[in-house]
Amino acid sequence: MSKGRKTTSGGLRWSWTSAFVGAATAAAAVAALSSKPRDPDFHLISIDLTSFKLNFPSVDAELILTVHVTNPNVTSITYSSTEMSIFYSGEHLGSARVKAGSQKPRSCQVLRLPARLSGGQLAQRGKQFVADVAKREMVLDATVDIEGFARVLWWDHKFRVHVDSHVTVDPVFLDVIDQENKSALEVFVR
Repeated sequence: MSKGRKTTSGGLRWSWTSAFVGAATAAAAVAALSSKPRDPDFHLISIDLTSFKLNFPSVDAELILTVHVTNPNVTSITYSSTEMSIFYSGEHLGSARVKAGSQKPRSCQVLRLPARLSGGQLAQRGKQFVADVAKREMVLDATVDIEGFARVLWWDHKFRVHVDSHVTVDPVFLDVIDQENKSALEVFVR
């Protein structure tokens, strides 16, 4: 008889190594299938002005939004491109482009999102904008829906994340003063 193997009464060979590998594989499969998906975390790090575009009678601003994203889940994700809508006083001010990409499990990454804001929309809220500049606090809201796939073992599961952001910025230096980001993850099982 070989070391580590026993013969059962039915003549089958039994191995501790095979039993351990089988148990570990089963435990990993159960953990992957039963781990509850968690909402990702988004945090606006900075806003950088890249250019002004004269769009008579107003001026549009082009910006780069630097966003820190954390995927707390045990699976990697792949997501499609989408657009984030940016609002000022309830009015659509502009948008930021989110390129398609992927993120590894339990990881963080920094995204640089090109954005364009309409000076015409700010002009319509002239009094409020001037008051916000004077007090050096401007409140912006943003919303985005991100869709993609998360791979669990051999299956791809479609997901959608809805993100609502409420950001207070200094309109003079474009510093992020405060923010509240809420995300809701929805996973679809086919």
